[in-house]
Amino acid sequence: MKPSMFEQLSRVFGGLRGWVDTTPNRALEQAYEAILKIKAIEDEHFEGQTINPEIKGYSANVYNYFRREISQQLRLARVRLREFRTSQTFLKLSAPQSFGFDQGGRSPQNGKALTGDELILEKLRFIDATLARYQIVPPFASGSRALVPVENSPPSLAPSSKGKVGGDRTGNRADPDEDEARQGGTRQNSFVPRSILGTFDRLRRDLDPEAEQEVVKSFRVSRAQTALAARFVLILVIVPLLTHHLSKAFVVGPAVDYFRSAPEEVEIFINEEMEEKAFQEIKRARERLEFKILSHQLEPLSEDEMRERMEIEAATVYSDFERRGSDAIKNIFADLLAVMAFSGILVSSRREVEILKSFMDEVVYGLSDSAKAFIIILFTDMFVGFHSPHGWEVLLEGVARHFGLPESRSFIFLFIATFPVILDTVFKYWIFRYLNRISPSAVATYRNMNE
Repeated sequence: MKPSMFEQLSRVFGGLRGWVDTTPNRALEQAYEAILKIKAIEDEHFEGQTINPEIKGYSANVYNYFRREISQQLRLARVRLREFRTSQTFLKLSAPQSFGFDQGGRSPQNGKALTGDELILEKLRFIDATLARYQIVPPFASGSRALVPVENSPPSLAPSSKGKVGGDRTGNRADPDEDEARQGGTRQNSFVPRSILGTFDRLRRDLDPEAEQEVVKSFRVSRAQTALAARFVLILVIVPLLTHHLSKAFVVGPAVDYFRSAPEEVEIFINEEMEEKAFQEIKRARERLEFKILSHQLEPLSEDEMRERMEIEAATVYSDFERRGSDAIKNIFADLLAVMAFSGILVSSRREVEILKSFMDEVVYGLSDSAKAFIIILFTDMFVGFHSPHGWEVLLEGVARHFGLPESRSFIFLFIATFPVILDTVFKYWIFRYLNRISPSAVATYRNMNE
């Protein structure tokens, strides 16, 4: 007997549910296997220690080969560990037995029989211990993990305010006065000017025999963190967009179409403005047809022919507004799923968020005063300037059409009359409270350019 559609759907969703339930187990096992590969490389080629070219005197090419292999496994382990945490939170599993681990498993570390809970903890400890050995303090994000497997940084490689050894990435030296302004002016005054002390400090670093190695290490970590920040920004943009489009096409869209195509009567116009627009379009279609008849573009039509033409136009308008209403409902649910995906990324990627924030601070602080003033004027004129009400009006109308909401002119005008004013006040307070302390020269340049 052929199974019913309900039974087929039950099997499909049952298999999908089983795959989702085993996601934490699968992710943890893949992370554990990646760490085991790193351990195998260390035992075979580096005497069980963290990779170091001085252990066996490997050449630069050989060492770079091992470093790339371990970098790949570290990235895989971190991604799978993040997948493990996310799926565990999503499923809200209360017992480790739900991960699918065998209660009689054996740890590769001690060979002793472990329970499922102890086996999970043992694997997590082993993964965390390996990740900790390839972890250093990044030069511009204290407490964040390293992105490449390099040995621990020596104490002389102290993090600077911009993530550089004595200057920025272009080789320019950092100004001690500028550093103090960025740190809120917490340094104590001394009898010797800080610029002279900074000069002697730069000379000391330049004459240090290990200065070149420190600069290379700092550059490697800085480059890796820049790549991570760029990838994380792409993830923050691409994942919500993909979630929106895929859920709308394969999950939300079919569900909404199914319920709106039910035999019972469905409301086509989800608000009165859509109904009024439909009436106006039908009226314009009739006037357009009469104009063509009066201008002899069409032969005169009888009353029945005119009615038939108008029924065709009405059916076209009907189907068009039915599609608009369905799209508005689909957009609401698809946008909710996209927001959930975006929030999940932020919650599960706190280290990446810290690195991205530090990277953005570095980029902003690296701009010249005129560039900072230009960006401030551009954004203020765009959002709170003289021409901003027109942009806000277009934006609000687009949002209302996107969600199928009535385009209330009173609400739009009230929003334009209040929100830009509040935004302008907050922005001026930020300039006075924070930017004036961090970069007074940029504020002075901004005032001169704004006048």
